[in-house]
Amino acid sequence: MTLSAADPCAELELVRRRIFLALFTALAVALHTLEFLLPSPAPWFRLGFANILTLTALFVYGRRAAWTLSLARIGIGSLLLGNLFAPGFWLSLSGGVLATALMTAAHRLCGARIGPVGVSVLGAAGHATGQMLVAYLVLVRHPGLWQMYPFFLLFALGTGIANGVAADLLLELLRGHPAFARSGQIRQKAKG
Repeated sequence: MTLSAADPCAELELVRRRIFLALFTALAVALHTLEFLLPSPAPWFRLGFANILTLTALFVYGRRAAWTLSLARIGIGSLLLGNLFAPGFWLSLSGGVLATALMTAAHRLCGARIGPVGVSVLGAAGHATGQMLVAYLVLVRHPGLWQMYPFFLLFALGTGIANGVAADLLLELLRGHPAFARSGQIRQKAKG
């Protein structure tokens, strides 16, 4: 896409879009790294704070931005933590890919009928499922591993709701920002 000098508003909007997506990615990497350093209640249990920004990117910019942010967060975060291609990386990648696939599919198929909380719960369940699949296929080939799956889903439900509410609040805050208010990029909540 080429922009002419005659359309400075379109060029400004494109620059703003890139800047905000870069900020979302940087914040997601920071949250991903911070969360890794926090104590975990059990192996593989994380709160998924970085997914708040993936959800925000999905609702503001669309599927491509959500995929870009999710994959960049996992890759850059793993580089910073020094666990690129370690088992934790593969767990994170598999969970992130399945979560992002479910979130983008739900957002595309359901549109305004599903909000950030519903999309977040689907993403959290996808993340737990992706991690369990890779853990079983690559790390621990024991059927007893699947006994933990209901607990992962229950934990995912709680974190999915919390992160979805946080993303909804962030989207509401961004609706008032001049960069988003003029362009109308963020859809208003459905009435009724």
